[in-house]
Amino acid sequence: MDIGQEITAARQRAGLTQAELAQRAGTAQSAISAYESGRKQPSAEVFLRLLAAAGTRLAPVESEPVRAPSRAERARRGRILEQVIELAEALPARHAPVLPYPSLRTLVTPGT
Repeated sequence: MDIGQEITAARQRAGLTQAELAQRAGTAQSAISAYESGRKQPSAEVFLRLLAAAGTRLAPVESEPVRAPSRAERARRGRILEQVIELAEALPARHAPVLPYPSLRTLVTPGT
């Protein structure tokens, strides 16, 4: 759900301008503009207040249930995480000014 789009759609369904919605919700028109454009995100409380001011509210939506990973999947992900941590621990804490590895340019020949 895009919150800005939801606010815009609720406002337009109610036939309100940004200024009218702002007045009903007790906020500034510039805040409504920022929310609708995505420059700012309203808190949950403000979002619900804006929807109420537009005469609408959130409704639950049917979705697939959350699937818990199997024991085997958790074990596989755990092994991957261990490998990532081992790799991170192997990296130096401070980088050398010059890396001791060859440049990719020397390894890749043009046209291949």
